[in-house]
Amino acid sequence: MGAWGPFPELRVLSWCYNFAIVRKLLALCGSVVGISLASAVPGISAPNIAGLWDAKIVANQLEIPFRFEIDQTGNQVQGFFFEGDRKIGSSSGSFAGVHLILEYDILDTTLEITFLGDQFAGTYRLNRPGAQPLEIRARRFVPVPADATAAPRISGSWEMRRIPQEVKTPSDRQTWNLFLRQSGAEVSGSILRVDGDTGFLIGRWQHGRLVLSHFAGQGPLLFEGKLNGDGTLTIALNRSANYVAVRKSEARAKGVPDPPDPSRYTSVKDPSVPFRFRFPGLDGKIVSNTDAQFKGKVVLLAIGGSWCPNCQDEAPFLVDLYKEFHAQGLEIVGLMFEADANPALTRPRVQTFIRRYGIPYPMLLAGTTDDINQKIPQLVNFGAYPTTIYLGRDGRVRSVHAGFASQATGDEYVRLKGEVRGLVQRLLAENPQAGGAASRGL
Repeated sequence: MGAWGPFPELRVLSWCYNFAIVRKLLALCGSVVGISLASAVPGISAPNIAGLWDAKIVANQLEIPFRFEIDQTGNQVQGFFFEGDRKIGSSSGSFAGVHLILEYDILDTTLEITFLGDQFAGTYRLNRPGAQPLEIRARRFVPVPADATAAPRISGSWEMRRIPQEVKTPSDRQTWNLFLRQSGAEVSGSILRVDGDTGFLIGRWQHGRLVLSHFAGQGPLLFEGKLNGDGTLTIALNRSANYVAVRKSEARAKGVPDPPDPSRYTSVKDPSVPFRFRFPGLDGKIVSNTDAQFKGKVVLLAIGGSWCPNCQDEAPFLVDLYKEFHAQGLEIVGLMFEADANPALTRPRVQTFIRRYGIPYPMLLAGTTDDINQKIPQLVNFGAYPTTIYLGRDGRVRSVHAGFASQATGDEYVRLKGEVRGLVQRLLAENPQAGGAASRGL
């Protein structure tokens, strides 16, 4: 999926925000609010910008709310996006006067904002050729008063499908999983497709409508829902794609087909032959399936990219898996397919990915997202980042799993981790001469 999220309809509209306007405004207002655009003057304290902020990013002409936090010690500032309870912090930046620039190496993005009292405005951009900045603005966080109105109860597992009038491609016909959790009017949840989930959707019931949103530096998404008289939910994503959701327990009775099975979505042309890979590592040295370190080992091939949000969700789990089972014969290899072919750009991004998640196994520069079918021709129906290939001790494919269900999916995340661990344990117990006696699939 793309760097801005898993949905084609989330491609952001070019939006250029003019800082000159903000500067002129501040110049006019400086005498009133007591701030200056000049660089910080020795002996004068930097303005206090620390704390929580209620922010909005403008994508596809929609204002998508999200929570942002700033940590400040003098002119040293770090900014944090939130993915549930997990913070995604800036890697570097500069703060002078009322102008703040923050770099996010793991996201390959830059945030530039200017403060005006208890508000800020600026741009957020992906550091790629041709990428246009998005407008961003915020004001100090203010707790929302408790809503005394009873909110409809919608906790639980749902399945959602696009309304028939909007079905144009085979993927539009797929059923998605929707997980919702509720406390009073407050609601959180996630949408899980075969290629991964949306991350945490956070929001509440407002005047009879369910309004949730997500933005953690990637994947801006606005979710608006309404509970119908028949118990179904009508859902709009970014006001451009419309769905109907039914409770999972009622889905089959109401004619909703099963969601795709991630463990059967992608396969291989001939599972009876060893799976081949041969790509350079960050040091330029070629790593291949025929290397001695993989002989007689269980090997997990993690197809991903530094740009991929769900790959970032999966990485900590794979690191834990490696640490738990490496001594018993488990090897993991990351096959990174990046957004462009320039090693001078892709290598630092992959190195940042490795540092952030403490990855102890080899990460290979496999190519770009455009040539994966050419670089891994044994796969059939590849369609998700990440995709994980499980090889038995004989080098043959035992399972291929598309996507990854993150912590945002709740019980599904716990279930998936348990099933993967079980599969790895079965493969480690397999006799390499047994010819693949382990269960195929999760």
